Formats: sequence, C-alpha cells, structure tokens
Amino acid sequence: MTRWTGWVRSALWLGFFAVILCAWWVMYSMARMSGVDLLGRPVSMNMMPMDGFGALFVMWAAMMAAMMLPTTVPTLRAYDDLTRSAGATRAGWLGVLAGFFAVWVVFAAGIAAVQVALLRAGVIDDLGIATSGLISGGLLIAVGLFQFTRAKEVCHGVCHAPTTYFLGHWRPGGLGGLRMGVSLGAFCVGCCWGFMALGFVGGVMSLLWMGAATLFMVLEKLPQIGHRLLRPAGAALCLAGGGIIAASFL
Repeated sequence: MTRWTGWVRSALWLGFFAVILCAWWVMYSMARMSGVDLLGRPVSMNMMPMDGFGALFVMWAAMMAAMMLPTTVPTLRAYDDLTRSAGATRAGWLGVLAGFFAVWVVFAAGIAAVQVALLRAGVIDDLGIATSGLISGGLLIAVGLFQFTRAKEVCHGVCHAPTTYFLGHWRPGGLGGLRMGVSLGAFCVGCCWGFMALGFVGGVMSLLWMGAATLFMVLEKLPQIGHRLLRPAGAALCLAGGGIIAASFL
C-alpha cells in the first residue's frame, strides 16, 4: 500500500466518523428544540413540531445516519481487508457505504409516513410515543418474537458475516460496491427494522433509546458475540412487553 493510498484510507475513515458525530449532534439539537430531555420526556416548550412528513423524514434520515452507520464498521472493515486480495477499491468502499445508507434513507421515508399515519390516528403522541400500554407492550412482544424467526436469522447471518457475503457476491469497482451496499442495506433493514420501530415505545426523540438501540445493534453484528444475543434479546423484549401489558390492567 502506497503512502498516498494509506492517506486516502485514513481520510475516508475520519470522514466517516465525522459524519456519524455530526448526525448525533443534529439529533441532539433537534431534541433540544423539541423540548425533551435525554429520556424523550417534555421539559420545555416544543419549538419544532414533528407532525408533518417533511420534518419527520429529515429527523428519521438523520437518525439512520446516527444509529445505523456505526453498525457498518465491521462491513467496511471486511471490504477494506479485500483491497489487495480481491481488488477492492476506495470507490467501491464508498459505493458500499452509499448503497447501504440509501436503503436506510428509503426506510426513513417509509417510517416517517407510518408515523404521520399513527399520529393522525391517535396511536402515538406528538413526541412519537405510543399512547397506550397495550400498544407499547404489543410492539415489544412483536419485535421480541421476530428475534426467533427464520427471517431474522437469515438477515442477521449476512450482517454478521460480511466477508462471506463479499466473497460470494463480489462486484468490482464503484458501481459494484454500490450494488453490494444496496443488498447489504436491505438485509440490514430486515435485521434491524424492529429496533427502529421500538422508537414508538421509548420515544423517537429519546437520545437514551437511540444510544441503547445503537449499542445493541453494533454488538449484534460483532462476529464474536452477535449470534449469541438474538434469542436472549428476544426473550427480554417479550418479557418487557408482557410486563407493560400487565401493568396497564392494574
């Protein structure tokens, strides 16, 4: 690897982490303007109503950058390791990242539309929190049960072993990286959509929920321990959901 190539590699990684930090700063600023604390609870006047698709889409897109880009580190490192052995390129690296994030931006548009519909139906409040313990508990149980499904296993398997995916679906160059990134992003959505939906339980503007969900999704994709977390997490979510539903009747 030449000195120039090494410099480019370092610059790309620094830029990548800078984008993540900026996304978290944006989410912090939006939370402050929405008048909520770290738990997503209202503590002051809401200076930025979140009831229209445009504002919600921007919020969710920034949230995807803050929460999902950190989970791509193992994937990008796996691609980086193939620079010599498989002819990976920096354009391909950027393509993988762009394709992955593009899929999550599409997801952001979809869940923003869902939030608008739920808000108008009175299922959630202005802060994106479910208005009923039955809804919160049911959503927790649904996401928990998904952890035990074949769909979760398949999608997680791809996210958990990106090198295996690259070796079996290799596409050269920037366009090839983009195509692989889109495919990887689709598997990632299939793996992690539930934790995004849990924002309607903890509050979509809750930085505590965002941080906890991000940490878990990062751990879930680590090759050493990720596969051991699926079912325990599912059981914990089901228990939590059952507890909330039970409490709502007391």
